[in-house]
Amino acid sequence: MTRTSEQPGNAATPEISAASATPATPGRVAKRGAADPARDEVLRRLFTAGRENSSVTVMFHSAVAARQGLNATESKTLDLLERDGPLTAKDLARRTGLAPASVTGLIDRLEAKGFVRRIKHPSDKRRVLVELRREAIAGLAEVFEDWGREVAELCEEFTVQELETVIRFLSGATERQRRAAARLAE
Repeated sequence: MTRTSEQPGNAATPEISAASATPATPGRVAKRGAADPARDEVLRRLFTAGRENSSVTVMFHSAVAARQGLNATESKTLDLLERDGPLTAKDLARRTGLAPASVTGLIDRLEAKGFVRRIKHPSDKRRVLVELRREAIAGLAEVFEDWGREVAELCEEFTVQELETVIRFLSGATERQRRAAARLAE
C-alpha cells in the first residue's frame, strides 16, 4: 500500500510501502492509459526528488524546533498560528488532525514554554482563542531569512509560467496530502 508523506507544507510524495517495503513506482501511482517510458522516468525522478525534499524538510524543521526547545508538532502549530492568526482549540484540532485531548496538551505545553497565550474570543466570550506570542519566536526570523534567501535565489532560475506550474503542483499535492492525513486520523 502506498502512503503519502504527512509533513505539512510538503509535496505529496509516495513513501515506502509497508506491504512491499519498496518505493511506489509511477505506474502504480497514476494510470494514464498506454505505457509511456519517458513519463514514467520523469515521474520516478519527481517522486524521488519529492521524497528527498520531504526528508530534508522534516530534518530542517526538527532542527529549528529543537533550537527553540520544541518538538515538530509544536513548531508546526506555531507556524499555523503565525500564518492564520489566533485559532480556537477546535480549529487547531481540525487543522492539525490531532485529537481534541491532544490539542489541549499541546496548547498547555506551548503556553508553559511561553510561545502562546489563551485570549477571549472577541465576539463570543464563552470561546477561547490561542494566540501566538510573536516576541517568543522573534529569534527564528534569522534562521528562516537565511533559508528564504536561498529559495529566492532558486526561484530566479524559473520563469513566471514555470513557477505557476510549481504552485499548481504543490497546491494539488498539499490538498491530497491533507485528505490523506484526515483519512489516517479517522
